[in-house]
Amino acid sequence: MDIRAILMGLAFAVMWSSAFTSARIIVADAPPLMALAFRFAISGALAVLIARWMGQSWRLTAPQWRATIIFGICQNALYLGLNFVAMQRIEASLAAIIASSMPLLVGVAGWAFAGQRISPLGLIGLIAGFFGVVIIMGARLDAGADLYGIGLCLLGVLSLTVATLALRNASSGGNFMMVVGLQMLIGSAALWPAGLLLETPEVTLSTRLILAFIYTTLVPGLAATLVWFWLVNRIGAVKAATFHFLNPFLGVAIAAVILSETLGAMDIIGVIIITCGILAVQISRQTGST
Repeated sequence: MDIRAILMGLAFAVMWSSAFTSARIIVADAPPLMALAFRFAISGALAVLIARWMGQSWRLTAPQWRATIIFGICQNALYLGLNFVAMQRIEASLAAIIASSMPLLVGVAGWAFAGQRISPLGLIGLIAGFFGVVIIMGARLDAGADLYGIGLCLLGVLSLTVATLALRNASSGGNFMMVVGLQMLIGSAALWPAGLLLETPEVTLSTRLILAFIYTTLVPGLAATLVWFWLVNRIGAVKAATFHFLNPFLGVAIAAVILSETLGAMDIIGVIIITCGILAVQISRQTGST
């Protein structure tokens, strides 16, 4: 892995992890589902325009269309929609920690449903990662964390796991940027009816809200996706996924710095254990793919 790929991987991890903090700012002053639907409408339109500028076609393969629809609904509508609603009740750091368990769930799902083998190192990593999540969840529940919000995040990360597995089927046929744009537009279309039905369109405009919305739309929403596909094309999906082990630490650190969210000793211990667990799982995958 060359230095450029390492730097881009670090940039991706920072952008992905920062999305929870910016989302927390948005949902404090705007209806979460409507805000997210509006964000995806903008991000999706920009991605489609970029794809057309790159010469990419609307004509996707059948597996790409299936994966695009599943990804648009499971990640954008369900995962992010549930997380945006949940962050009206729980802190950004807790949402980031729960979401960071996705690589662990993908590993379990690959073993349970796709017949993928798990090496001893990978098994240790999975057990350690889930143990870290349990430590943090127990400490947060004892501190009065909202159980409903946690439940929404758990449902969201399960949806993200399905979306991640589906995206593997979209890796052939090209038109990556077009796939990105269309799945965002699908997510927007799925979120608008729910937002209009369940929410009141009341927004408290502020500089903080506007900056957070612009940042969320362009950086985690669009730039991080571009960097991710660049990484996958340059170093492969297995090596690129290694950067996910940074997400628990970065998600918590960014929320602490920007939102002044407090961290307890059990949070820190849990994050370290989850980070080591994800790293072990990713290393075992790299070893198995060589």
